[in-house]
Amino acid sequence: MTYRVHARTIIDGSGRDPVDTAVVTIDGDRIAAVGTDDNGAVDATIDAGDLTLMPGLIDAHTHMGLIEGDRLGAMPPALLAAHLFRNAELCLASGHTTAREVAGADGGLAQAIEAGLVGGPRLFPSGPMLSQTGGHGEFGHPFLPHHHHYTGLPGLSQPSVMCDGPDEVRIAARNAFRHGATQIKVCTSGGVVSLTDRLEDVQFTVAELRAAVDEAHARDTYVTAHAHNTEGILRGLEAGLECFEHGTFLDEPTPARMATAGAALVPTLAVIRLLSTEYQKYGLGDYVLPRVAGVEKAMSNAVLIALEAGVRVGSGTDLLGPDQNRRGLELVLRSQLHSPMAAIVSATRANAEIMRVDDRLGTLEAGKLADCIGLDFDPLDEPDHFDDPERVRLVIKGGEIVKDLDGRA
Repeated sequence: MTYRVHARTIIDGSGRDPVDTAVVTIDGDRIAAVGTDDNGAVDATIDAGDLTLMPGLIDAHTHMGLIEGDRLGAMPPALLAAHLFRNAELCLASGHTTAREVAGADGGLAQAIEAGLVGGPRLFPSGPMLSQTGGHGEFGHPFLPHHHHYTGLPGLSQPSVMCDGPDEVRIAARNAFRHGATQIKVCTSGGVVSLTDRLEDVQFTVAELRAAVDEAHARDTYVTAHAHNTEGILRGLEAGLECFEHGTFLDEPTPARMATAGAALVPTLAVIRLLSTEYQKYGLGDYVLPRVAGVEKAMSNAVLIALEAGVRVGSGTDLLGPDQNRRGLELVLRSQLHSPMAAIVSATRANAEIMRVDDRLGTLEAGKLADCIGLDFDPLDEPDHFDDPERVRLVIKGGEIVKDLDGRA
């Protein structure tokens, strides 16, 4: 089917100025043309003349499968699955047509979405994040034997896997790929939601990290790292990691080394803002409060110094728990930090480049997959409305209209 969408304005995700009274022509699952020309025969026309059309948003840091907080393993699998599927639907409804799951849901969810059995974004799962004993991602009680660590439900949601030494890391990475991972995630620092480490702690040796990189390169893909501190990033750079999540305590020299290596940063401001006020909704204790103190300010500064150094900076939300309906908050906070257009580019073109899918996603241009969203507000003047999923009135994923609140199609 070929159809044409008439929009009030188009923001194409490249960073170029918006185009008014524009048209996007979609042929099957691809964009056939973008511009102001509406010539040529089509099967249908959608009048979105009151909407701003943008590329489908990309969330490069999701945890749709991390539902239970500190009570991992207590929820019946059927209930866990229901929450997982609900989070996937909410992600798509918020205008995020693509997501990179960096711990939690594995290739099973991707298969369910691709089969049309569950509504959700085009998913790039990492499988369980690779964690060292006693590091971020070990969710077992510190005084119970190591085998009491919650190992999740492979095929549904598996938050992490413990591995120590290069050989165990290699096996863990191979198993992640066996379960459908499209890239690998490791932990090179402590985390906010951790019981046995600090954000300042450094985790995994360079040799261990290189084992993960070797396995990723053998699959023609890459490794990203949970990394709050500079030393964790520096170890990752030495091992050949291409992407770093959070980057909270970046110092001035490190972004230059990241830029030289071509390594990217994916900050996650939304979850930090929410954890400081809504941690109980995620099943977490008040131990989180001192751990999260000052993190949003430090991470915001890290974004600015990374951009100044020429680092490619993407966008991730890191939302946890059930009912993940605040995904647009990340764009609100990033708009306040630099500019709405820069925030949009970070969640479209930049994320596509980081995830190595910019040949088919990230911008509205002919030949790319037809992922588009229609907003009933001007995102450059009113970016705060990104935090309300109801303001995303139209969602098109791969040419299929998956959300149409106004009955335009």
